[in-house]
Amino acid sequence: MNSPFSLDGKNAWITGACYGIGFAIAKAYAQARAKNIIFNARSEEAIAKAISDYHAEGIMNVHGYVCDVTDEVAIKALVERIHAEVGQIDILVNNAGIIKRIPMHEMKRADFQAVIDIDLVAPYIVSAAVLPEMMERREGKIINICSMMSELGRETVSAYAAAKGGLKMLTRNICSEYGGYNIQCNGIGPGYIATPQTAPLRERQPDGSRHPFDSFICAKTPAGRWLDPDELGGPAVFLASHASDAVNGHILYVDGGILAYIGKQPE
Repeated sequence: MNSPFSLDGKNAWITGACYGIGFAIAKAYAQARAKNIIFNARSEEAIAKAISDYHAEGIMNVHGYVCDVTDEVAIKALVERIHAEVGQIDILVNNAGIIKRIPMHEMKRADFQAVIDIDLVAPYIVSAAVLPEMMERREGKIINICSMMSELGRETVSAYAAAKGGLKMLTRNICSEYGGYNIQCNGIGPGYIATPQTAPLRERQPDGSRHPFDSFICAKTPAGRWLDPDELGGPAVFLASHASDAVNGHILYVDGGILAYIGKQPE
């Protein structure tokens, strides 16, 4: 019998999966025997580099498309193109996102709106575009990459926290509205992940000491470390597979225990 965790024969679209979390999830899906990996980015250069990286990992059935996730017309056209060139979209992962670390009283409305558009409006646009075909087949998986900022606030991330909090509720509403079509929509809330983007926060200081933010995160995490992107693969496979068919509207926090932990007592 096939494992309930197998993605054999499934087509998975992960938005913005050129590197980092999206790339790690795509690798996990390929290892779980997904038939095709589909991703998009904003430039041909990004697509070409990512495809080269996928091929280096032995992932050959990968399809990259240039498309802006905030462009509703372009997304609808891309969904039609994917259906024609690759096939049905069984799994959608809304991964594309940005963050702007600016104190709220200094942030321009355009910067706030840019984060909302990519981190919240885009998942609505892309999900709405794939839902009709999933409804017709009465089967589908949508996974939104949320955040611990779906639950917590912190300095300088007002737009990001607002977007991710909204994405948590969009996840629950998709579950509520489309669960009757056998469509499951869940979220993953990553903790602090060791990616190239966070590398400067983990570099040793000139005196050999740890970066203050590195020390802060490790002290706030029961695991005592940053997480590896590949550690999101298992949860992402679970939520994309038949093993999670009774799980809907749930946010799975993969954070090393931060949300459960008040932190160490000062010495």
